[in-house]
Amino acid sequence: MASTVTSRRKQLGNELRHARRSAGLTQQQVAEILGCTQGKVNKIESGAVGAKLGDVRRMLEAYGVTGEEAETLLDMARSTAGQRGHWSGYRSVVPHWFRTFTDLEPAAAEIMTWHCERIPGPLQSEHYMLKQFTEYGATDITALVRNRLDRKAVFDQPQPPYYRFIISEAALRRAPGGHAPAVMLDQIEHMLELDQRQRVYVHVLPFDAKLASVPNDFTIMRFLDRTRDFVYVEHSAGGLYLDDAKDFQIFVDAWDRLRGAALERQETRQFLKQVAQEYREALD
Repeated sequence: MASTVTSRRKQLGNELRHARRSAGLTQQQVAEILGCTQGKVNKIESGAVGAKLGDVRRMLEAYGVTGEEAETLLDMARSTAGQRGHWSGYRSVVPHWFRTFTDLEPAAAEIMTWHCERIPGPLQSEHYMLKQFTEYGATDITALVRNRLDRKAVFDQPQPPYYRFIISEAALRRAPGGHAPAVMLDQIEHMLELDQRQRVYVHVLPFDAKLASVPNDFTIMRFLDRTRDFVYVEHSAGGLYLDDAKDFQIFVDAWDRLRGAALERQETRQFLKQVAQEYREALD
């Protein structure tokens, strides 16, 4: 499992938040100690920004954290000081709100994602990507495709995360830009190949699944280190990272309901082969 600047930053933020709460202090009180805004303290605790070593020292002093525990957190702060993700060049097209997700994806132990109307990024074939970005009217298609292909490296790690996908049948029927049997045939064949990879699990939720309704798309990330587990929910204006325990459990329960109604792996393979044949016949 890879360790990234972002994952270490989130680990530190989680520990600082826990220490602050144990000390009975609010973020506003800590902001007054540091001479900054409450918003900055919140960003440090969420891992959105790095924390200066001097600020971490003052925070630990205020929280009464000493000894080995303090040194561990200071070492964590040193390891992230002055470091940034590599968001220059072709990677600069990645939206700011999605960069934390991209950084933490290879560091996760388990990722569980649900998609209703489109194929999730890591499963997309290059043909599907090109069609999708072209239909969006993107002007930087080459950079967008390179970034999406970079994400596929997560499958090639020595110990990749367990990546579990549930995809609605709708995502297999709705091609970017409308009817495109060649694109979708390529996409489904690509998914069948990926499903043979280590720790990649694909499950289809068919239209006739026994569910009252389905939720919006979401992704659950779990970690073995001190990075806090979270749920990522994307919307038209950006993305939300939810790590509150109650919120997290709501999405885990939603995932369990979806998984219970979805096809098993072998059933999914047969279903994908059937849909692929339909697209072949449409081409003929």
